Amino acid sequence: MNQPPFSIQPILENEKVALLPLQIADFEALYSAASDPAIWAQHPNPDRWKKEVFKVFFEGAIQSQGAFKIIDQATGQVIGSTRMYDYQAADNSILIGYTFYATQSWGKGFNLSAKALMLNYLFQFVDKVAFHIGAQNIRSQVAIGRLGAIKEGEQIVTYFGESPKLNFVYVLTREAWQKQQTP
Repeated sequence: MNQPPFSIQPILENEKVALLPLQIADFEALYSAASDPAIWAQHPNPDRWKKEVFKVFFEGAIQSQGAFKIIDQATGQVIGSTRMYDYQAADNSILIGYTFYATQSWGKGFNLSAKALMLNYLFQFVDKVAFHIGAQNIRSQVAIGRLGAIKEGEQIVTYFGESPKLNFVYVLTREAWQKQQTP
């Protein structure tokens, strides 16, 4: 496994969200955010709202050493999770994925705020960031397109402890992100 020349689990914060390294003690709070079947309806694993299925997801998140809990700064509540993973030195890239939000957080700018934190941090170190998004997950495909990411391919992804699923691979370059940030 390639070790990046930076942390894939830093503490990142702005006025809207905090991304804090996921800890074993966070299970119940994160499961509370994840237990709504609507979150997983378009996801490659639509049963992830079930506690026994979520436990496998959570174990993979902890083992990845790149997972975050996402906190709503206004309430202090855990509202979701995301990860940085699979740093590739050869093309100076990394992946962001495994992202979900509690339904009460949808449409309120949390995803954009969290992704901007991650991208602004990562683009200090890498040239491109890729995203794995489930082939059926239209909501996430639209959201990542709004950030300027372009679909570059399809890939079968084997999630930790789960069967392989078709994902689309979206890519955002540092240059494209910087252009988008300039008014």
